[in-house]
Amino acid sequence: MILATLLEIDDLQTHFFTSAGTVKAVDGVSYTVDEGETVAVVGESGCGKSVTAMSILRLIPWPPGKIVGGSIRFDGKDLLDLDEEGIRNLRGKDIGMIFQEPMTSLNPVLTIGLQLTETLKAHTDISDADANARAVELLGLVGISEPERRLDQYPHHLSGGMRQRVVIAMALSCEPKLIIADEPTTALDVTIQAQILELMKDLTKRLNVAMIVITHNLGVVARYADRVNVMYAGRIIESGTARDVYYNPKHPYTLALLKSVPRMDQARQAKLDPVDGQPPDLSMLDGGCAFRPRCRFATEKCAQDYPPLEAVSDSQFVSCWEKDNLEEKAS
Repeated sequence: MILATLLEIDDLQTHFFTSAGTVKAVDGVSYTVDEGETVAVVGESGCGKSVTAMSILRLIPWPPGKIVGGSIRFDGKDLLDLDEEGIRNLRGKDIGMIFQEPMTSLNPVLTIGLQLTETLKAHTDISDADANARAVELLGLVGISEPERRLDQYPHHLSGGMRQRVVIAMALSCEPKLIIADEPTTALDVTIQAQILELMKDLTKRLNVAMIVITHNLGVVARYADRVNVMYAGRIIESGTARDVYYNPKHPYTLALLKSVPRMDQARQAKLDPVDGQPPDLSMLDGGCAFRPRCRFATEKCAQDYPPLEAVSDSQFVSCWEKDNLEEKAS
């Protein structure tokens, strides 16, 4: 079955103009999301994951940030060509967003019911009674007990996991075609993380909603993503199916990320191998590979030219001059 492309990002460039210089937070990012597909965007803090997501919804604040190039096509429309009203009508209706911290995503002085029905009323002609009934249905859908009673409660009455479920319900309220989940499990403990991820996987499959999961943890998305994009210094440096990236990584950074994740089957034999060094200053990048100061496989060519994102198989793409020699060098 061939799925239609829902979202197509092409050569996206989002820069921040500061007194210290121009920060190229997103520097030529391109990827697609098909209908009903889950795509993970993985990388360290500051690599451009969240800025890419904010760019899709045109939430980059000016000043200092600005989308300076590229295109974002969603369901046949270029989102960068829409006026303010057009993009506002799209947010929450066709594209839902799950932000990092549920406590700051929810307004502490408004009830759960009011916040859930607000999006419904903004995008539909639904009555108050029908909106409340839909809110109860959504809370039940995301596994919250006694949903009728929760409508009159405030965010501080709920646990972190329940608040995150409310945020997921809000994102699903208008039956969007795409959900962007920006580190949806960061503030939760490990057990609740698994529950939330299983819930999101189940809902997206059941409702045929496409999803972009943004995270810094490769271990989190191993079970949930169809495809994985690994970002570093504002660019995608490796892209492929989850199986490609996990079982046959071709970029030194992807390999380093995988080695820094603890594995239960090797807990007694292997020690963690952290990624050495710090992410680069995005306002001071040169023309070479941005990862080379931290890369144990770097060569002279890495300092001269930035490697293009090239296919190594039908489904896997890598930006590294040493991609063909990585397995030999790493052994």
